[in-house]
Amino acid sequence: MRVLMVEDHARLAATVASVLRREGMAVDVAFDGREALDRAALTDYDVVVLDRDLPGVHGDEVCRSLVADGRTAVLMLTAAGSIEDRVEGLGIGADDYLPKPFHLSELVARIRALARRSRHVVPPRLAYRDLELDTSRREVTRAGRPINLTPKEFAVLEVLLCAEGAVVSTEDILVRAWDDATDPFTNAVRMTVSRLRAKLGDPPVIQTVTPIGYRIGEER
Repeated sequence: MRVLMVEDHARLAATVASVLRREGMAVDVAFDGREALDRAALTDYDVVVLDRDLPGVHGDEVCRSLVADGRTAVLMLTAAGSIEDRVEGLGIGADDYLPKPFHLSELVARIRALARRSRHVVPPRLAYRDLELDTSRREVTRAGRPINLTPKEFAVLEVLLCAEGAVVSTEDILVRAWDDATDPFTNAVRMTVSRLRAKLGDPPVIQTVTPIGYRIGEER
């Protein structure tokens, strides 16, 4: 899941981004409305977490632009928590609205709920033969045996299973499972896939398609 966190308070933005990354999400951060619009124009985000009171381009204008584009779900944050403020925020087009202060666990749950309703629809259960991935419980089993994966390993496996046997390029995996702080020339994808293969065991279910990327399935 790719998330854009738009918040002008750097400390809060860093805290939220750190929590979301521990939950396996790829998170980019913008500190004002103009930067948020620039990032959204270049990257296909599943969810944008948008502070309403932004410097420069106001959060309301950012929300209207994102809604008009129709590519992402918007979760609006604001220090004003009255019913009128919530109604106004939803009227602008936000998909959800969360007043500050908020519990981080609730924010994570709301982001996951919005991602499930976005155009990147992920079924609650993904499977290939005896390999199963539960997206809601964040659990992976093979032949009934639990497999403990890191957030990044889980994210890569989810991307590959969602492709249903189609080849996913290394670049696409990097975009979906990492954020823009990652060096595009890094070996992060290759190393993560290698660890994932070792944990999933035999027979192998992740195939390398040279020089493109990876796919779920048997050797062809």
